[in-house]
Amino acid sequence: MPGLTIIDRYVLRTVLKPLSVALGIGLMVLLSERLVRILDITLGKKNSFSVVFELLGYLVPHYLGIALPAALFLGLMFGFNQLSKNAEIDALLASGISLHRMARPVIWFSVLLTLLSVYIFGWLQPYTRYAYRALIYTVSNVEVFYLAEEGVFMQAGTRTFILDKLERKTNRFQRIFLFDYRGKGGAQTITAERGYLVPQKNDPRPLLVLENGQRLTLKSWPEFDSDKPAPSFTTGFFKRAESPIGKESATVFRPRGEDEREMTLTELIRGYDTPRRNATVAEIHAELHKRVVSVLTILVLPFLALPFAIGHRRQQRAYRFAVAMVILIAYYELIQQLAAVAKAGDISVWLGLWTPLGLLALFAGWRYWRTCFTIGQDMFDALYDWLAQNARAARAAIVRLFERRAGREGAQ
Repeated sequence: MPGLTIIDRYVLRTVLKPLSVALGIGLMVLLSERLVRILDITLGKKNSFSVVFELLGYLVPHYLGIALPAALFLGLMFGFNQLSKNAEIDALLASGISLHRMARPVIWFSVLLTLLSVYIFGWLQPYTRYAYRALIYTVSNVEVFYLAEEGVFMQAGTRTFILDKLERKTNRFQRIFLFDYRGKGGAQTITAERGYLVPQKNDPRPLLVLENGQRLTLKSWPEFDSDKPAPSFTTGFFKRAESPIGKESATVFRPRGEDEREMTLTELIRGYDTPRRNATVAEIHAELHKRVVSVLTILVLPFLALPFAIGHRRQQRAYRFAVAMVILIAYYELIQQLAAVAKAGDISVWLGLWTPLGLLALFAGWRYWRTCFTIGQDMFDALYDWLAQNARAARAAIVRLFERRAGREGAQ
């Protein structure tokens, strides 16, 4: 890595190891949570496994925008904590290398992640979000017989059917009974000796082909409580009958951009004061400012994480980590909630989104300056001690409770 000293490379390696682990675990957890819902939609459909992986691929940029800041924060916390715990920071300080100089490579690394986040939030997420929704729409609306089971009544839209023999590899079946209820328009009952499904190139709906069958068609649905005559009907035999399976609306999905989250940064800027017909000015403003705030937050994370990672009391490290994570989670939750309020037009984006970022940046900068350029006690030491004392007291109380319970059970 040209331009980096040995110490810079060592600090980066120390930070990148926990960062990579946290990023991988975070993406796996987030994708696993969505995988259950995806399987519920796609399982049993044709090429279901390829559809599942395609949908998960579309979700990666969305969850990457969530996992990347958290992974960077954890990587900085664990990396510099490791340097502090091993007294490597003390050795570097003794050799004349300041803490600010040690942090310089990770600050530049956060700048690179910020540029990457501009692309993720600005362009990659909008396109993949739309692609994910379009594919879900197609899979959900194309009513196919791929979920059918032999000898079991199944529902596909207005059609109820049962198959006798089914070959999933070839999409062929034998002896089908199909009832199509059309409401006041009547109904149609079909029995056929065999049939199969044919995929169509320009239509996501498969073509249902039936051979050697009989058809009974009611022109209208009978009204049993009235004196009206029975509806007329027709019957007939056929050698071959074809019908697309699914809704016609599934052939075309709405254009991208009707949801402001599907718009790129350039589209949001162009439509800042002239939004599209399905979006309001407040929604466009909130979405644009939320993305910019999310990107700029990454620049603040090194200055926020470093003071919490380095401490004078090694026994309180766990509590420093806990306080830091609470601050970060509360900040992102606040941004999400205030963005929703701003989209409704109930608060200004400058007050709702930029004020939390400004306060976080001031807090992180002040803490970083005190840690790197001054000598003194950490103002949070009292909080760490309080948390440690209460944790020990709670742990002792739980132990006593179990001991009393065990003593009573032994006496009985």
